[in-house]
Amino acid sequence: MLFNSISFLIFFPIVVVLYFLIPHKYRWIFLLAASYYFYMSWKPEYIILIIVSTLIDYFASLHMEKQKEKKKKKKFLILSLISNLGLLFTFKYYNFFSNSLNVLLNKFNIFYDSPTFKLLLPVGISFYTFQTLSYSIDVYRGTKKAEKHLGYFALYVSFFPQLVAGPIERSTRLLPQFFEKHKFNSQRVSDGLKLMAWGFFKKVVIADRVAALVNQVYNNSEAYGGIPLLLATYFFAVQIYCDFSGYSDIAIGAAQVMGFSLMDNFRRPYYSKNISEFWSRWHISLSTWFKDYLYIPLGGNRVSKPRWYANLFIVFLVSGLWHGANWTFVIWGALHGFYLIFALWTKNIREKIYNLFSIPKESLLKKYINVFVTFHLVLFAWVFFRANTVNDAFNIVSKMLNVDPITFIKHATTLNFNVNLGLSKYEIFIAICSIIIMEIIHLYQRHNRMREFLSSKPRLIRWSIYYLIIIFILIFGEFNLTQFIYFQF
Repeated sequence: MLFNSISFLIFFPIVVVLYFLIPHKYRWIFLLAASYYFYMSWKPEYIILIIVSTLIDYFASLHMEKQKEKKKKKKFLILSLISNLGLLFTFKYYNFFSNSLNVLLNKFNIFYDSPTFKLLLPVGISFYTFQTLSYSIDVYRGTKKAEKHLGYFALYVSFFPQLVAGPIERSTRLLPQFFEKHKFNSQRVSDGLKLMAWGFFKKVVIADRVAALVNQVYNNSEAYGGIPLLLATYFFAVQIYCDFSGYSDIAIGAAQVMGFSLMDNFRRPYYSKNISEFWSRWHISLSTWFKDYLYIPLGGNRVSKPRWYANLFIVFLVSGLWHGANWTFVIWGALHGFYLIFALWTKNIREKIYNLFSIPKESLLKKYINVFVTFHLVLFAWVFFRANTVNDAFNIVSKMLNVDPITFIKHATTLNFNVNLGLSKYEIFIAICSIIIMEIIHLYQRHNRMREFLSSKPRLIRWSIYYLIIIFILIFGEFNLTQFIYFQF
């Protein structure tokens, strides 16, 4: 079930009303049934994978807690890791590694066709796998007591607002909330609905509109020159942000309506001054997961410099592979790892250059330069993330590098590209206006919370703005049920 569907607009209000009508002690049953229904509306039989993963981690964690010896605990942790990662590997990565092995062997004239499986990738498998794994690891470390109530634990694994695309919640944060009695609170419900509306604006007005141009150009990249490809790349940066952060806003808002608090997943990442800051603002629940469960166990920065750099690079390679079973994602992750390591190598050199030109450490000019450079490094990496193949990515980059910036600006300002971009000039104009509105709000949100600003205004002004947003979404939204990008991960 998609958030941007009529089904969800019917499903969600019914769930909320019944949730508050049902006595507290039965609410977990209702929410669990609603969450399973939400997932089964996509492909019913794949709910078995969630149930299997839930049962394995539930019983493994109970046995871990009973053990006093670390070696015995580790056996159950290994059971959890092998089971969950095994399912993830089978459905998401087996064919990728099998095909890659075939290609490698063929290079050495060893012709062996390993079998492949025709399996549909379960929606959100990477998200709920990482969520339940974090619980098992926390129980093993002793930072979380094993949950005795199977129903509450099952609900933690499958809670519908964040089930298929996050945020990836920790058990220490989300599980205790299922035991709390949430009373209906009009202000909380209002705040949640506002956040959901903002998420819908980003998804259906911006992301799904620019997606038409991005898909048209990137799926036929050989037919386009550098200028359309550059425009499509800028639009993809907007699309993936609005699509994924839009989902997160809807998920966080929907949970808030019912009284649950989910972690922030995005904090205006394109305003980052370096790559490290970008990853502290982009998909925060995943980046903190990798930090806590991979980077730190590898040794983090408490090791020699070469080992530290290797740890960083490994984390970003795994992050790339987490996003998809394709070499394009591996290269995307490797690029971000290289960016971060290169920044560490050249930190002193860059400071000397700024000092040479007498640019103060905290100057606005330095900040703007850093934001501009960081954004375009991220933009370059997005080419590999979006391209269908590695060859396509390199061809796109080659064409874009030959673009004259003045010519591009001229075409962009006049919206005159002389090719079919999948969108009319009017639609591109609407997209650009919507992006400008979003960025104005982002700039305001640097120092203020928009929902608090709206709450402080008289009722007439508040409701006028609410209706204006709803009308804007209805008029300019794209309601073609476009799937969220991160569903494929």
